[in-house]
Amino acid sequence: MFLTVEGVEGSGKSTLLTALAVRLEARGTTVLRTREPGGCPLGARLRPLLLSADWTPDPNAELFLFLADRAQHVAEVIRPALAAGAHVLCDRYADSTIAYQGYGRGMDLEWLQRLNDCATGGLWPDLTLVLDLPAEAGLLRAARRNEAQGLSQTEGRFEAESLAFHERIRQGFLDRARRFPGRFRVLDAALPPPALADQAWAALRMGAH
Repeated sequence: MFLTVEGVEGSGKSTLLTALAVRLEARGTTVLRTREPGGCPLGARLRPLLLSADWTPDPNAELFLFLADRAQHVAEVIRPALAAGAHVLCDRYADSTIAYQGYGRGMDLEWLQRLNDCATGGLWPDLTLVLDLPAEAGLLRAARRNEAQGLSQTEGRFEAESLAFHERIRQGFLDRARRFPGRFRVLDAALPPPALADQAWAALRMGAH
């Protein structure tokens, strides 16, 4: 199974992925946990460029850097793991590009869909969990996290965008969920982490059948 977790900044994606991986591994499942950007050696090099608050890339340059990371990530990491029978759990994937560059930056949504089809070779997740949270609440969480981990400059570029930008992104994820109801499950990211993990686990088990 290929599962992705999406959502606004600070929605708790990493915490949830850890909880799901622990549950799966406890049942003897081979799990590959990965992320975008940064899930392959190329992505590890691109991540500082893409997330650093010290520069502002041209929107098209930003888009194609994300797509380059995704193409290599799929070819080098995700497809081989799926072929080997692993469950792949990914923190962000192509839906983030459509939400951020499409709804956030205003790029054409169908064009972005086609570009992601090309970059991934048509590989879309079996299940996508959207952690839904008001954008303002997520940004407060993300700011506290970045400050605690010393990441405000090195990984804080998107958190520095306007609240309106993040509200458009939230709407983008919800619109994607309505467009592809068979793949998406929307979860309440305001829940305590254990309760959120329970809901995600139930969705994962249903998606596996």
